[in-house]
Amino acid sequence: MKFGIIVFPGSNCDRDMMHALQDDLQQEVVMLWHKDKDLSMFGKGDCIVLPGGFSYGDYLRCGALARFSPMMEQVIQFAQNGGKVLGVCNGFQILCESGLLPGVLLQNNHQKFICKNTYIKAEHQHNFLTQNTGDRVLKIPVAHGEGRYFADAPTMETLEKNNQIVFRYCDENGEISIDANPNGSTNNIAGICNAQHNVFGMMPHPERASSSALQNTDGKWILEAFSLMN
Repeated sequence: MKFGIIVFPGSNCDRDMMHALQDDLQQEVVMLWHKDKDLSMFGKGDCIVLPGGFSYGDYLRCGALARFSPMMEQVIQFAQNGGKVLGVCNGFQILCESGLLPGVLLQNNHQKFICKNTYIKAEHQHNFLTQNTGDRVLKIPVAHGEGRYFADAPTMETLEKNNQIVFRYCDENGEISIDANPNGSTNNIAGICNAQHNVFGMMPHPERASSSALQNTDGKWILEAFSLMN
């Protein structure tokens, strides 16, 4: 399978993601410029990745301008046709802005940029990603100023009903509490997916925890799940 990584003006985690997928997981990677319009080389079994960063300088809102890029038009079509899409941090914000995922990412409740290791765990094992991570508590870094996931009550009810909540923030023992929540995210949500379970967004950075040189490979459980699906 192939991974396509979209590069926007302001992306700063695109090469981190490339090295994690290419060097740590030995996967084929194609870098995609935001002005391009061709995803014909990617099939339903491949994956498009929206990396972290500050696309278009985070003007207006995080991800608001990137949502209208020529490549995102193709990503939306790709996802609607069943292709797998992963958005990390700014990529998660772009997916919400584009309507591929519900809800929004708001400013952290403490109004500060946060950069540190956090712990997350899968909410259930009803999709290929969480089946691969199992019930492990994963140590994954976050780095964001607008990572507080929010959705209204009806949307939250739908997310719960359709098993769309993928990861929640927890402590190192797997306990979910307000103290383990780094940004005030609703119900400690760290990642969600769409109703069809082929589009995933998360604020923590698995690509920053996939190399033994960093003494943390917990992120490989997440990225590996996409490479195992054909």
